[in-house]
Parts: sequence; structure tokens; C-alpha cells
Amino acid sequence: MARKHNFIFFTGLLTLLSVQWTLCVREEELHASYWNNQASQAIHDAMNIQPNMHQAKNLILFLGDGMGVPTVTAARILKGQLAGKSGEETSLVMDTFPYLALSKTYNVDQQMPDSAATATAYLGGVKANYGTLGVSAATPRYNCSLTFGNEVKSVLHRAKNAGKSVGIVTTTRVQHASPAASYAHSADRDWYDDSDLTPEAVQNGCRDIAYQLVHNTEINVILGGGRQYMFPKTKTDPEYPTSKGGRNDGQDLTLEWLKNKQNAKYVWNKAEFDAVDPAKTDFLMGLFEPKDCRYELERDPSMDPSLTEMTEKAIKILSKNPKGFFLFVEGGRIDHSHHGGQAKKALHEAVEFDRAIGRAAELTSDLDTLTVVTADHSHVFAFGGYSPRGNPVLGVSSGRGSDNKRFTTAVYGNGPGYQIANGTRPDVNESISTDNNYRQQAPVPLPSETHGIDDVAIFAKGPMSHLFHGVQEQNYIAHVMAYAACVEPYENCKLPEYSHAAVTRPSLLLLLSGLLLRFLWSV
Repeated sequence: MARKHNFIFFTGLLTLLSVQWTLCVREEELHASYWNNQASQAIHDAMNIQPNMHQAKNLILFLGDGMGVPTVTAARILKGQLAGKSGEETSLVMDTFPYLALSKTYNVDQQMPDSAATATAYLGGVKANYGTLGVSAATPRYNCSLTFGNEVKSVLHRAKNAGKSVGIVTTTRVQHASPAASYAHSADRDWYDDSDLTPEAVQNGCRDIAYQLVHNTEINVILGGGRQYMFPKTKTDPEYPTSKGGRNDGQDLTLEWLKNKQNAKYVWNKAEFDAVDPAKTDFLMGLFEPKDCRYELERDPSMDPSLTEMTEKAIKILSKNPKGFFLFVEGGRIDHSHHGGQAKKALHEAVEFDRAIGRAAELTSDLDTLTVVTADHSHVFAFGGYSPRGNPVLGVSSGRGSDNKRFTTAVYGNGPGYQIANGTRPDVNESISTDNNYRQQAPVPLPSETHGIDDVAIFAKGPMSHLFHGVQEQNYIAHVMAYAACVEPYENCKLPEYSHAAVTRPSLLLLLSGLLLRFLWSV
């Protein structure tokens, strides 16, 4: 009887796997000609890639905070599955960029990096100490007195000095580590407003990050969260009656920012944001939450714009400048959800981040716009386990652990997902693992999952994007962007400006050779 039951079980399992395999695999994938044609087309496309040697009028840097390579892979599959496909064959927008490199993310004093020092590297061109913003490694963390004389200028600041319009867009607070490195110089990334400053910082004249946002570099577009740090403690938040500002100095920094500006607006909700006409607006500050913006899975679309919507508005405002623009766009809450051990939130953030990249591509041209997509660091997030084609990204493996319990294909190396009790871990199924707040299991208990130490990818397209190759130090990113746009310290780069007459088109010979390759593989 036991043998009969086992036979029925395994027969049913094989039938289930066969059905799932049949549903996920397209008929054409069963034939060698499909893969041969696909590869020959890829060769043809590669042969037609020609470096764009012109000067970049516009620069866009997309930063997926915490978006390591496993996150990219899992987000790619999730994007496809959200569209009703098996997912593995799907391409993210960033996947289509022709040039790719790896970035080494360590800080000067730490093997495992943080978002502040990494931002100083990819925005300022100089590696720094863990937890410091916009200063060289000669500034130890928390030491205000050693900030002065060690400031690092960002590409955003240099682009502004060159006459370009500049902007920052983020799903975190605009004073957070990644965007802050574009305008601030701080010995501690956590000095958001003046109430956060230490006595030593106050005594030595250091300013908080929110103050520097308004007074350091004139930024045309500022979109994200972070209202709390702009208002005095006596001011009630317009959306949350129990929340107040955080400043001790009594200043309203939004009013300070609006001073002496023409065609400038401050908005705090979606209705006001939608009412902004880019054609009539030269300066826009939008702060949609007291601190970080809500996760994409939790965002109220009637109150807060998406990252894609913010990116679109920013480009439409900045692109009016005939000298071009620099735009920094951060998908910042990929990182936060990874820290919480919540893969579903992280991957949906990454899909929305890629959607913003796609919208930016529609609004700009590769002929005069250098677009770079990268991450500041990775996480100890892994994506694996035995699973058939099309297995849900947030589902469980088809196999079991040696404890005879299921496990999710997305896991963390450490963090709040630690669930071992009395030497055993709980079983899990797909209905549990796909909950918005589910924490993937982790073997090491920590209140917050940690960053990874591994390299991250750099995707690039547009003028001088071919300079992104091989394995590079993270600060290389800022130098390539500055060189491509001929801004400090590369004002004499001697790159020709783009003109229609200078465009080199693929030769007829290359086109014919591609067609020939496809014909040969199909016969």
C-alpha cells in the first residue's frame, strides 16, 4: 500500500511539473533554430554597436540603492511575471544598454560599504570613509573640524557651474545619503537637520544637510521625501497632524529655497505636483512625505507621485536649458526593504525603478544624453534553489531542505528574517511568502539585514558610454560622466558636440552580414 501511495505521489508530481513546464516553455524554444537565430541576431547587433565619441549635452545617473546583481535578476523575472510571462526571458530596460562594467564598492576604511561614502565616490569621484558625505577620506566620521578643506565637488555641482540645469529625484528623503552627496559636505550622514548636530559640530560651524540643500548649490528640481527636516518644530505637517518639523533654528527652509527665484514652486502632494506646468516652471521642490516616500506597494497614488512620474516631470523641466542638464534619480527604497528582509517590497521597488529608466529613455536621445544605471552596493540577498521555469520569484523551491521543509528561492544571509526556534525553522508555502510584509528566512539574527561586499553592475548608453568597461573602482563613474560632458576637471576634453551630420550610420555591409548569419543558422 505504501509503495502504491508513493507511486501515485511521484506520478502526480511529475505530471504537475510537466504541466508547469509546458505552460512556461514556448514552442519555438524547443527547436535549435530559435536559439541559433537569437544568437546570430545578437552578433549582428553587437557588430553594429559604434562608440558615440561626442560630448554629452545631458547626464542622467540612475542609482538603485542596494541593487546588487541578484536583485537585478530577480526584478527582471518579476517584471516578466507581472506581465503574464514566465519571466526569465524578459529584459529590463537597463538590460538593453550596450555597455556594461563592474564597480568595486568598498570604502576607504571599510570592506562593507555604506550609501554615503559610495555616493561620494560615484558622484564626487573620490572614495571616502564609511558614513561621510561629500568629503575625502581625510575626514573621519563625526569629526566636523576636519570637514573644512576636504570638501569634494560632485558632478551635479560641476554641471551647474558649467551652466546646466540640475536635479535630484529619490524615493527616500532628499537629505538621505545618496542624493545628499550631490550637494552636501558632512562628517556624518545622519546630520539631517540642526537638531541632529553634535556639540562639536555646532561649535566648529558645521551645517546640517537640509540647510546645505538650500544654500550650497542651486538645484532646479528636488523631488522626494524629507519635509520634516525643512520645517521648525513648531510647524505641524500638512498631511499628518501628529507629525511636526524637526528644526531647532525656527527656519522654514522651503521659503528660503524659494527666495530670489523666478518661476519656482514648492509642492507637497500629488494634486499640486500634477498642476505644475514644466513649460512655466524653472524650479520645483516637491516633498511628499515627512521622511522617506512610501514603498511602491503601499504608495497612495492620489497623494504621492511614483518615481517614474517624478523622473518625467524633472526631465521636462530640466531639458528646457539649451546647455543641457544633470539629473540624479535614486530608487532608494530597494535598500530599505532589503534591510527589512522583505524581498517582495525590494523587487517591486526595482521594477518601478526600471520603469523610470524606460520613461527617461523615451524623453531623451542616446545621441546627446549619457545615461548610467548602477548601484551603490549590494545586499546579502540570494536568489536560487531548485525550481522549474516560471517559478514565482517570491515562491518556494520545488525541493525541500534536509529538514523536509520548504524554503523560498529568495533568501537573505542575515537579518530580521531569522526564524529558528528550538533548533527548527517554520515551513513555508507560496501563500505565506507572497504576503507584502513577509520576511524571507535568514540564518543569522540581526535587527537589520546588512549590505553586501560584492561588486555591482554599471549599465551605460549614450555619448562616451563605451568608457564603462571591465572592473573599475566606483569613483571612476563620476570621472567618466564629467569627461563625457566636458565639465570640471575635464573642461578641455575636446569632444565634438553632437550634430546630425556627424552621426555615423551602420554600413550596408554590416547589415547584409547580419542577414546572412540569420539565414545560415535557419537552414
